[in-house]
Amino acid sequence: MVVAIVCCDPMQIKEIGVRDSKKLTPERRSYLFDRIMETSICVEIETIPSTVINGEMQHRTLNEIEYDRFLALIRKCGKDAYVDAFDVDPERLSRRLSTDSGFKIIAEHGADDRFPSVSAASIIAKVTRDREIENLHEIYGDFGSGYPSDPATVKFLKQSLKNGINIDHIVRKEWKTWKDLTSGKKQKFLFPNDSNIK
Repeated sequence: MVVAIVCCDPMQIKEIGVRDSKKLTPERRSYLFDRIMETSICVEIETIPSTVINGEMQHRTLNEIEYDRFLALIRKCGKDAYVDAFDVDPERLSRRLSTDSGFKIIAEHGADDRFPSVSAASIIAKVTRDREIENLHEIYGDFGSGYPSDPATVKFLKQSLKNGINIDHIVRKEWKTWKDLTSGKKQKFLFPNDSNIK
């Protein structure tokens, strides 16, 4: 998981073409990554390995893990901020982050599509994650994007289990796709065309 915060001049960041990272090509995101780093007042990034997430999820939720990381990044930049809400209740998240950080925080769903600074942070996080994935590809081969919706990722998980390859240290163990595979539940639903994986 990668989280990022960008403090910048919204007009300046908008002029260089920043928008929601999901609407940009990888090449465009990479170009904007460098421009954002050059023009922003503050950029903070944290990469949280799956091993850390696995350990912390033994006693807390993924939302709580994200909350602590976002709070730490807000404190590092020391500014009021917009946040792409990861809580089902954005107003609750806004109040909690504002109280705990001492800054005015506005959390909204889809904030990366509405606020230039959040779009910029989305690009920084996405490019950082993509680079991490590329590094892992060098070690483990091409397993796709790492998202559960990616057939290449699911195929990699299946083959690793079938061949007895231990990938625990690069997989979130609480990830539903992984839990279904390792527990043997719902495999028929997930993989209707493969009867060789038990």
